[in-house]
Amino acid sequence: MQKINYDLKMEEIIKENRKNGKKPSLLMQVCCAPCSTAVLNRIYDDFKIDLFYYNPMIYPASELTKRVETLEKLKEELKISSKIIFPANDINDFHEIAKIRKDDHEGGKACYLCYKLRLEEACKYALAHGYEYFSTTLSISPYKNSQWLNEIGGNLEEVYGVKYLYSDFKKKNGYKKSIDLSKDYGLYRQDYCGCIFSFKEMEEKHRQG
Repeated sequence: MQKINYDLKMEEIIKENRKNGKKPSLLMQVCCAPCSTAVLNRIYDDFKIDLFYYNPMIYPASELTKRVETLEKLKEELKISSKIIFPANDINDFHEIAKIRKDDHEGGKACYLCYKLRLEEACKYALAHGYEYFSTTLSISPYKNSQWLNEIGGNLEEVYGVKYLYSDFKKKNGYKKSIDLSKDYGLYRQDYCGCIFSFKEMEEKHRQG
């Protein structure tokens, strides 16, 4: 099956909104501050963006705090008006997915379900609070499956009626820009995705040198 160019699809959406003089509201599910840098850099002028930090799988709890504080630092550095919305990040929301992930690997079925968990929570919040679009920063990472993310987002749009901003933020050197911008702003940059299983995999890689 031919892959869809989701970066081009996003540009078409932005072009249409500009043509109609629109700057829609967008709820952006953010995985971390470093990934948010290049995303905001690219689309902030075209949307009224608020940042939705829902990542209930983060381990340990101190890591969750660190990532939220880093996101708050980024907002201050950028001097943007975006709100940071921090819903309950209950580790129990990840419980059923964790049962699969413990025998799985990063990039497997459990990760698909984790994407869906986070995107659906963002979509429901967007619906309840009147946002025109929802999306995620996750596609900026070369380690995340942008085809899955956009498939999930499109399905949720059909179910809930909130527009999904299709994207592949790693395009146009997005990932490299996120690394460079993170250095510029002096941001903490984690070296694992977030769950206890990716944490242990990271530790094992470090032990192996």
